[in-house]
Amino acid sequence: MALLEMQNITAGYDRNIILRNFALQVEKGEFVSLLGSSGCGKTTTLRLIAGFSEPSEGRILFDGRDITHVPLHRRNFGFVFQSYALFPHMTVFDNVAFGLKMRRTPRDEMEKRVTEMLSLVDLTGFEKRYPREMSGGQRQRVALARAMVIRPDLMLFDEPLSNLDAKLRVKMRVEIRRIQQELGFTAIYVTHDQEECFAISDKVAIMNRGVIEQMDTPSHIFNRPASEFIARFVGFENFFSLRPGSDGLVTEDGRVMRMPAAEGAGLACIRPEDVEIMAPGEGGENLLPGEVLVTTFLGRNVQYNVRTPIGEFVVKTEQQNGYSIGDRVSLSLRANKIIPIP
Repeated sequence: MALLEMQNITAGYDRNIILRNFALQVEKGEFVSLLGSSGCGKTTTLRLIAGFSEPSEGRILFDGRDITHVPLHRRNFGFVFQSYALFPHMTVFDNVAFGLKMRRTPRDEMEKRVTEMLSLVDLTGFEKRYPREMSGGQRQRVALARAMVIRPDLMLFDEPLSNLDAKLRVKMRVEIRRIQQELGFTAIYVTHDQEECFAISDKVAIMNRGVIEQMDTPSHIFNRPASEFIARFVGFENFFSLRPGSDGLVTEDGRVMRMPAAEGAGLACIRPEDVEIMAPGEGGENLLPGEVLVTTFLGRNVQYNVRTPIGEFVVKTEQQNGYSIGDRVSLSLRANKIIPIP
């Protein structure tokens, strides 16, 4: 049985329904991320789990117990906010100890647990500082320590790194993953940053318009998207139709396409970096003639937009002595990199 289970959830604000017949399962010890663009329902889902709001239909079960209408202060969940939500008039120690004080934890036990938690997030010696005296990364670690010190049954993260610069975000996501693996807590993490959530999650649930389009391990989603929406979301830019032919699957213009097994007609996709661009007449697999429409210098790579008989393709390559607009080229689509979309 899953530790957390959301069953047939319908929820929204006024007449705006955001989640309809929504379902989610999270196993104990898992780090699960909810990923999607703004408005997809991921924050609404997190607020329902935390107890900030209630669904109009459905149930939320935690460890087999119905908590749908249990108030948030009785759920023993830790919550890390996007804006840190630290008390500006309190020291680091008092911020971290706040939840323990509300639970009337004995002073000796409280000091021990706060000290242990500050050590875990590498903030030993910062006990007497105030939030205004700390960097964004340090304040986020205080917020993390405050959420974890109560020893929550579930940790909830609402885009906790979005206010940090890119380099600090990478460092902090590693820290969050390290702490989660060290303590073994169950976590649900909301973000719109694909790289961030793929880096730290055991499973990712990609949401679209209030439903989960695909929930799986990051590697499986990245390499085997379950729909065109998922494929586009994880970086596939080249799509083409296929139909059955006498020698296998063929493109719209009758060109045989060698690729992993796929059933019947449908859609296939390939990433820009898995398409090789070359001069006409050179050898390759699944060759397509084309004409360069646009060239874009990306620093380490060059991107080409190429017109072909089956549509426009985007190609990214490390070749620096490349092609110019109007050049005739040939594209080679690596067979083992073509992904059929169910």
